[in-house]
Amino acid sequence: MNENGVITVVSGFAGTGKGTVMKKLVREYDHYALSVSMTTRDPRPGEVDGREYFFTDEPSFLKAVEEDRLIEHACYCGKYYGTPRDYVDRKLSEGKDVLLEIEIQGALQIKEKFPDAFLIFILPPSSDELVKRLRGRGTETEEQVKNRLKRAGHESEGIEKYDAVVVNDDVSACADAIDLLVRAAKFRPSHNEDFIGSVRNGILSL
Repeated sequence: MNENGVITVVSGFAGTGKGTVMKKLVREYDHYALSVSMTTRDPRPGEVDGREYFFTDEPSFLKAVEEDRLIEHACYCGKYYGTPRDYVDRKLSEGKDVLLEIEIQGALQIKEKFPDAFLIFILPPSSDELVKRLRGRGTETEEQVKNRLKRAGHESEGIEKYDAVVVNDDVSACADAIDLLVRAAKFRPSHNEDFIGSVRNGILSL
């Protein structure tokens, strides 16, 4: 069987708590590696360069795109986000399941380039709860909150393209559900094509 890790893309509307869930997965299970994205947005209070994101300017980001050093990139609310290629390739070869926290545009790019990637969308318990969480963060103006909600409405049209959806009404339960899904994804035929081929060829040669 294929011992390489699985690219696991986790998306969700702003305010669904996906970042908290991802950190719990990395903390509770030793087979995950959390990919750090590059972004042109400003750091939020408490964020550290190289930990939450690689913070950069737009010219440097676009240069990385031109040099094919990102496996996906997208523009979200006027800021660029992308996933560095080197880290992902290295961790997969080590057998780690690489977690990518990216928006739907980038997620679909990943699926196109890596058909074996497993896409999970985290949903809030309700639309009212989503609004409550966004306003409760206290990091954005009311206009920014409205823009987030408008964007969420557009993103909801692409959820059906994901492999699974998980509701985050409890962080621990949500993380456990995602872990079960990722473990099951390793048994998909698409993740074990070489092994299947070797068994098939062996049978045919008898």
